[in-house]
Amino acid sequence: MKKKTNILLIYTGGTIGMVKDYKTGALKAFNFDELVKNIPELKQLDCNLRGVSFDDPIDSSNMNPHYWAVIASIIEEHYEDNDGFVVLHGSDTMSYSASALSFMLENLQKPVIFTGSQLPIGDLRTDAKENLITSIEIAALQKKGKPVLQEVGLYFEYKLYRGNRTTKINAEHFEAFDSLNYPPLVESGVHLKVHHNYLIKKVTKNKSLQVHKKMDNRVAILKLFPGINQNVLQSVLAIPDLKALILETYGAGNAPMDEWFLNAIKKSVENGLHIINVTQCSGGSVFMGHYETSEKLREMQLVNGKDITTEAAVTKAMYLLGTGVPDKLFKTIFETPLRGEMV
Repeated sequence: MKKKTNILLIYTGGTIGMVKDYKTGALKAFNFDELVKNIPELKQLDCNLRGVSFDDPIDSSNMNPHYWAVIASIIEEHYEDNDGFVVLHGSDTMSYSASALSFMLENLQKPVIFTGSQLPIGDLRTDAKENLITSIEIAALQKKGKPVLQEVGLYFEYKLYRGNRTTKINAEHFEAFDSLNYPPLVESGVHLKVHHNYLIKKVTKNKSLQVHKKMDNRVAILKLFPGINQNVLQSVLAIPDLKALILETYGAGNAPMDEWFLNAIKKSVENGLHIINVTQCSGGSVFMGHYETSEKLREMQLVNGKDITTEAAVTKAMYLLGTGVPDKLFKTIFETPLRGEMV
């Protein structure tokens, strides 16, 4: 007889875990028993479900590296006893959290799936049931006794994406997320269609999970815009103790050619600031040197963000700084795909 898989639900907060108090109309956070009461279908799933919750569930706008470490610790603590993990999370910062956890969980060989909803579970038209049930089903998928998925994913509205490739694109639609530079890993229709060739291939056999909880938040994002002035640039570059700057450039990695702009960037790089060139387009890749407007940045040794999302760039920078990567290796390691986050 096939043994049932054990799936752990981790509730951090967010709309998905809200239940409407019909007397007052207010939304309140549920406990695990209430969730099962609201979704009786969970009992039909062919797996053993257990739940843990943050002591004080948070709105995802309050998410930060401390809470990422809490999620990572919960997974570490329950890793041996479970075959998969489903993290219930508010949608606003879910792409950041999924990206962060992908870096923090090294040698992950089990699924960690982030999901949430646009409407609360108790709502008549909720998207929470489908998102949660299918996330659990995907987390429970096994082949020859091993989990099919061995990475951090994000499931929303019939599609499972690689977590560190996602971006929230809509505040109202049920299709709230997209992964513009990488195809879905699993699509949910009448059957679950797994695209095996897109999954991370594990070459590291029997390496045990390593959890990195130290994320260094001495990072910033600067989005270029026509008319950006010298004071704005200088004030960002002069942030005390700043270690990494995500520079959101135009198109394929292009920036203004003004002397003051290039000089300020050059000086900061020479002073040891890691500046990562990431496109502000939703999809596509940085290709430094393709135009004259990016050739200068390449000559200055800016880090090439390639097709990474801003969310993954921020969390990867925090992760590399947190693990104490030497300055002279930062650029090389950042430009190397670690968890399938870039080409």
